[in-house]
Amino acid sequence: MAQTDVNGLLDTTREHFREGNYRIAESLLQQLLLQDSKNPEVFHMLATIYYDQGKFNKAIKTFRRALEIDPAYTDASVGLSIILNDLGKYEEGKKVFVDAQETLARRNHESDPYVQERLATKHDELGELYFQYKRYDEALRQYECALALSSRKAELKMKIIECFMKKDDATLAFKELRALVQEYPQFVPARLKLGVLYWSAKRTVEAIEQWESVLLRDPEHPQALKYLQMAQEAGSTLVT
Repeated sequence: MAQTDVNGLLDTTREHFREGNYRIAESLLQQLLLQDSKNPEVFHMLATIYYDQGKFNKAIKTFRRALEIDPAYTDASVGLSIILNDLGKYEEGKKVFVDAQETLARRNHESDPYVQERLATKHDELGELYFQYKRYDEALRQYECALALSSRKAELKMKIIECFMKKDDATLAFKELRALVQEYPQFVPARLKLGVLYWSAKRTVEAIEQWESVLLRDPEHPQALKYLQMAQEAGSTLVT
């Protein structure tokens, strides 16, 4: 098969894979393997399909094959980490991702913004996974790694604050939220959350100030309206 035909088949396979047509995609991937057994993307897609089918051992072997071809292929490292975490192999899952990160760093791409953001996204995804399993210290470390690499500072700082709250460190959560609101005054989620913390601490006036500040920017914001209604029903006097 000519290279142009292989590329066309790969494009078709990607389309079916992205649309979730895994039965068709799997058949096409098997054809691609006969033509090109050195493409990590092919193994990554096939491993994802195996994972979806519950064939965990085949998925693990296939993700590992993708990483043998390209040790810095972050999509495969994340996929393998997720399976290992699902199977309770947390440390092994973490090592897979860290190894891929170190390999990528050795390629001297640190100054490439695209690579930086992609790597930050993978740290973020792994942080979400740890957060899901209530392993908040590990989640915190992954979010902090993502923060160091990404331009999505406000969003990632918010996730770090959520970790502090889950760890029952209200003092640090307060401190970081206040700093976040000061640094990004237009970032609504931080103001809403800071208002909730003030309310929980019975600092009613300060809570209302945060929620009203949101309404100054978005008069119909449903969550801010809900919180202010709650304050009114509790007998609070709204700050104007």
